Amino acid sequence: MKSMRDNRRWLGIVLLIVASSAAAPAAESPRARPSRLAGRVPLAVVQTQGSEAAPRDAELRETARRGIAALMNGDPDGAIEIFQQIRKADPQSPLGYLFEADATWWTIYLTTGNLVDPDVFDVARSSTSPYDSHFEDMVNAAIRKANARVHAHQDEARNYLYEGMAYGLKGRFYGLRDNDLPTARAGKKMRALLLTALKMDPSLEDAYLGLGIYNYFVDTLPTIVKMLKFLIGLPAGGRELGLEQLRRATDKGDLVRDEAKFYLAKDFSRSSEAEFGKSLDLFQQLAREYPDNMLWTLLVGSLQIRLGHTQGEDLYREAFTKTKGMQSEVGQALHREARKALARRHPNERFED
Repeated sequence: MKSMRDNRRWLGIVLLIVASSAAAPAAESPRARPSRLAGRVPLAVVQTQGSEAAPRDAELRETARRGIAALMNGDPDGAIEIFQQIRKADPQSPLGYLFEADATWWTIYLTTGNLVDPDVFDVARSSTSPYDSHFEDMVNAAIRKANARVHAHQDEARNYLYEGMAYGLKGRFYGLRDNDLPTARAGKKMRALLLTALKMDPSLEDAYLGLGIYNYFVDTLPTIVKMLKFLIGLPAGGRELGLEQLRRATDKGDLVRDEAKFYLAKDFSRSSEAEFGKSLDLFQQLAREYPDNMLWTLLVGSLQIRLGHTQGEDLYREAFTKTKGMQSEVGQALHREARKALARRHPNERFED
């Protein structure tokens, strides 16, 4: 039963793929990124024949980078505010809707998920959340707007990418709810869109995050995969190829680099991989860059404990202390997870709020 349940959890991974997969244009350095402390500056606007036009996609992505930094630093509410700037600047662009859906998914995950257990990738404690309807509104809007631009032949490769990202988010949502078949269907659709985007524009390096997770997943869940191959014709994958594509997204990606580290670290932390040192290094990188996000602190602590390092428990206590008294729902959820992690190690000790 545990094996089947773990398989169901990992089915959701295939959709944890392109949550932030918009790639930079060739003229931009793949290493270029704004400081996580960058201010919220207005979007630049293109001037056309003396009147204002919608910002170019490159400018929208620059704003998205600031939102992603806020999200990775544990502030989904602040990230949503930034992504709403994109929606206001260009209501026809799928980008703002897409990333607002992404930030909403992370809110759902952080407030309902099992965040510390090393062999669990994503699992919700409840079948619904107050954020579900908003997530669905945003992700469906992103799909519509990306599809409309594809049909209008407007920057087709990038909008295939955005549409694929949106299907990936839908699958992540289904994965939290243990709805296996719709999760797999969304993953298959996502994969096809990502491959189309790359065929049209091979410079879209961020697409390798989704492809990497897909290929790794399909090759490491043989029982479920056999069933899904029969039911929906799920394409085959490859474990080594998947890991290599995740490394590529980590090294060469633009908007997805940090999430690629997260997914690659989770793969390495699986008992079947047992690359705990590599996983620890990746989570430590995230913790250094985004010190306000106690999720990274908890995950580093979990890996330290698996490696037999005494400082792992100190990190649990650090997360517990720093989240104490937080008013946000995300902060309170992380506080509960830190308390749970400590209580497992000290069942007779009381951890006061």
